[in-house]
Amino acid sequence: MSESPVEVTLFSDALCVWAYIGQIRIDELQANFQDNVSINYRFLQVFGDVSGKMAAQWGDRGGLAGYAAHVQEVAAEFPHLAINPQAWVARPPTSSLPAHLLLCAVSIMQSSDTSGGGNGLVEDLLKALRHAFFVETIDISNQQALFAVAEQVGIDLVGLRRIIDSGAAHAQLAADLAAAAQSAVRASPTLVFNEGRQMLAGNVGYRVIEANI
Repeated sequence: MSESPVEVTLFSDALCVWAYIGQIRIDELQANFQDNVSINYRFLQVFGDVSGKMAAQWGDRGGLAGYAAHVQEVAAEFPHLAINPQAWVARPPTSSLPAHLLLCAVSIMQSSDTSGGGNGLVEDLLKALRHAFFVETIDISNQQALFAVAEQVGIDLVGLRRIIDSGAAHAQLAADLAAAAQSAVRASPTLVFNEGRQMLAGNVGYRVIEANI
């Protein structure tokens, strides 16, 4: 590997079960390549409007309940995955955008080094939010629930609110959505690297990711 790390942008939606499944591959990638790979977490809108998505794509397949059953079928194929049988059924979310806004705010905190949490805060929070949703069935579109998870991760809530109130997190989220559109990213998760010349979308196995890196 070269001295400069391979810059990888990972676009995902916090509510996406495929991104939840794929996190183990990202962890393995970072463990195997360490400082030779740098992961930049960014977000796209797959579940920005949950009720609209369910009506449009699952309206004739059982709606939200049908999608929840689909998630359980998908998760059953991956033994490493912890998922509650009531995921998507108990306290269903309205949107992934509140979680993405919070993650963008933490990304700003991390880049300015004001949080005291060091590197990896965005990844830590993203993992915690997905665990809260898929395992604890917490509605992570609820702001109170989001801040409770952030506090558990050890994030400075005062600083977090300051960034959100300033509009900076909204600007970062808008930039993420624009970057996803510019790169024609439509699936969660999607890895983009080599200055946009390489893209791996969806349920891609670790060996394929490793070979591309």
